[in-house]
Amino acid sequence: MTRRVVAQGTFDIVHPGHVHYLREAASHGDELHVIVARRRNVSHKDPPVLPDRQRRDVVASFDPVDYARLGHPRDFLVPIEEIDPTVILLGHDQHHDADAVREALASRAIDCEVKRASALSERYSGELLSTGRIVEAILEARGEE
Repeated sequence: MTRRVVAQGTFDIVHPGHVHYLREAASHGDELHVIVARRRNVSHKDPPVLPDRQRRDVVASFDPVDYARLGHPRDFLVPIEEIDPTVILLGHDQHHDADAVREALASRAIDCEVKRASALSERYSGELLSTGRIVEAILEARGEE
């Protein structure tokens, strides 16, 4: 039986934290499916700047990723039902509540594990491991804060 893993995120400005997350996700199974959030569905933070398809295409280009797709416009569980994963790996700092995700899965009779990824520690001084910190650094460097 093929062990499918789902990872998901916005992936607006790709950084080492994303690479770590995708590699870790791939290590949990045989196939890594990545669901890229649609811009209009991002409500927990500023929406991504890059177009949906561009972010999906960038994610699809990474070696650990077997399949990348955009999230469903209205129901985040639709792609999960289609993929039928063994594991969903949430990002270490993603806003999702793991127990709430488990409850949503159970309500649709989707049987899979929900785990949380580890954080990537800064390997050298000044390494930027989040989109927010990268944006702040760009604004500061350009005097636009």
